Amino acid sequence: MADITTINPATGEAIKKYNYMSNDEVNKIVESSHQAFTEWRKTSHEARAKVINSIGETLLKYKEELSKLMTEERGKLYSQSLQEIDLCKAICDYTAEKGVTALVDDERDIEGLKKGIVTYQPIGVIYGMQPWNFPAYQVFRYTIANLMAGNSILLKHASNVTGSGLLIEKIFHESELPNDLFRTILIDHDQSEALIGHDKVRGVTLTGSDGAGSIVGQQAAKAIKKVVLELGSNDAFIVLEDADVELAVETCTQARLINNGETCVAAKRFIVVDSLYDDFRERIVKKFADAKSGDPMDDASDLGPLARKDLQEKLHEQVEDSVAKGATIAVGGQLPEGKGSFYPATILENVEKGQPAYDDELFGPVASLIRAKDQDDALRIANDSRYGLGGAIFSKDEDKAIRLAREEFDTGMVYINGYGLANPALPFGGVKNSGHGREHGGFGIKEFVNIKGLHVHKSQ
Repeated sequence: MADITTINPATGEAIKKYNYMSNDEVNKIVESSHQAFTEWRKTSHEARAKVINSIGETLLKYKEELSKLMTEERGKLYSQSLQEIDLCKAICDYTAEKGVTALVDDERDIEGLKKGIVTYQPIGVIYGMQPWNFPAYQVFRYTIANLMAGNSILLKHASNVTGSGLLIEKIFHESELPNDLFRTILIDHDQSEALIGHDKVRGVTLTGSDGAGSIVGQQAAKAIKKVVLELGSNDAFIVLEDADVELAVETCTQARLINNGETCVAAKRFIVVDSLYDDFRERIVKKFADAKSGDPMDDASDLGPLARKDLQEKLHEQVEDSVAKGATIAVGGQLPEGKGSFYPATILENVEKGQPAYDDELFGPVASLIRAKDQDDALRIANDSRYGLGGAIFSKDEDKAIRLAREEFDTGMVYINGYGLANPALPFGGVKNSGHGREHGGFGIKEFVNIKGLHVHKSQ
């Protein structure tokens, strides 16, 4: 019997079966990855950048094939799968262009020394555990930066996107990158824990839930390994009294429903000041009511299915639990019949502490609409969360919004009067239970390097 069976969440039908690798296979892959690293680390930054460019070019050759497979395996809209590939290409372009400068030695004038040199040296095999919601982007986000830094990469992808993980490996192998520098491995949780402890694995990165992050963080700490964790969130989008309401409604709708609502940096809580609440509510309820669920390959669909049946069931339980504890449904909230794992665009009101819709991450097209008395109250509610990944502020006073984002918002990222999933030129990551470490913006390239200090003394 196969260990993994991928399922099309739009139809409930099986796609393909896969078996886990044996421990011997995994150990051989780790050894080969380490050997490849010992050569790759000696290549110049310019040579690495050239290889990164070739990865981006090879990716584009597989744009439609990989996009269709991601849509088939996890149900994201095909149009958004295509956009995801474009983002991966942009990561390659940005890293190839900026990586050489980011990794250059830093020479310092130091009293008593001829000079000091800070050099950024690769450390070895980096093991990444990645989720299903962005099957390509999550992989490229950590892989490209670490390849540029001179490391080698192992990928354990979410089992429901196993086909995507293997096709991504094929793409890397058809580029100019030596094959053993990127390998997709099919392993279970016990094998994963053993891999974290492997002496040739030098760094660990996980994108996933805060529960998974706690487990992996402990496993890595036990093995004294550096870890980067990009975990869950409950992002607040704050609409202040001087906001452009139409812009706020359009942006919040997009930012909640994009990727079927299965996005860590989605807009999950709409926190609206009292003076604008009724106007905002009326407009956004209509937007959500008009959102059409359907075949993710159909351009007419606004929402595809959730990635798995169990995720659909969990989301509905969170909605029902919130309602049982006092929340009300403004729109949506009904579990659809049929084989696919669809869920309607839903807005909950009267959301308060103690309800899943307030306390937890709802991973799907469900938003919590919360009334705030004023600006201070809105920021208090926004920060009243164990998470701190992203968020947004809507205000026509841009200087004020920037000040509040900088000084008051307890998150790793803030959008002002807009929304975008990620930008290769700006850091990505969070605080509190949303994890630690940064990717993008030149920061991810230095997460898994040896920042080495060279003390050059004057000759006598």
